[in-house]
Amino acid sequence: MAEPATGESRETVRDDLGNTVPVPARVRRVVSLVPSLTEAIGVTEPALLVGVTDWCTHPLDLDDAGSAPPARVRGTKNPDVEAIVALAPDLVVANEEENRPADLDALREAGLAVYVTDVRTVDGAFASLDGMLAACGLERPAWLEGAEKAWADLPRVAETERRTAIVPIWRRPWMGVGRDTFTGAILDRLGVDNALADGGPDAERYPRIDLADLPPHDLVVLPDEPYAFTADDGPEAFDAPSALVSGRLLTWYGPSLLEAAATLPGALRARAH
Repeated sequence: MAEPATGESRETVRDDLGNTVPVPARVRRVVSLVPSLTEAIGVTEPALLVGVTDWCTHPLDLDDAGSAPPARVRGTKNPDVEAIVALAPDLVVANEEENRPADLDALREAGLAVYVTDVRTVDGAFASLDGMLAACGLERPAWLEGAEKAWADLPRVAETERRTAIVPIWRRPWMGVGRDTFTGAILDRLGVDNALADGGPDAERYPRIDLADLPPHDLVVLPDEPYAFTADDGPEAFDAPSALVSGRLLTWYGPSLLEAAATLPGALRARAH
């Protein structure tokens, strides 16, 4: 990691896991290993981003940053550690679920400051984004203020109107959203219970599912990522009505939360009856 310029002070922040992270008083170069965090930084202060994953697609003008768009450093699960080190970032931002501890440890061993987020709930997303952006030296942006207000203003769904859903994320083999996930928290706030969330603390967060032995449900929510489900996948595999939704709005945390609050309630209601 590039040493701070003469006289440049460093300060210590704590990430979502409680790790102590040393950052310069002014962060100028950031590598993001998470599409959600890339979008959050890119919308707020795009000039900070010097490296992003191959899966980072937002902001939509991410690769149009004049003469120096951010370098691509492979995926969330297989980042190019040497390439990241060569970029000499002041800070690498990552996520507890998205990124592997071994890769993050390798970056730390190379002398880089690594800030890890941990997002499990909607309110937790706002707090986590606050901390991550502050670690980058950024003030709370208007989009984050707007997203938090949009979710706070959503009407509470009456118990008699709540649905129970299966949320597949993959097929061949079939896998679904299980316990303790941000996706489950998003759906809960929208009046949809996750049928696969039960099972106790030892249950898997993304279990394999047997279509012949599913728990009771009256809705199937089909995101278009990480597996690109289509509307045809619902009637083909499930008896319950299905709703095809943007995976970005269902699983990402960042500026997408503003759009999610505006569009997901209608998308789920349209196919729920």
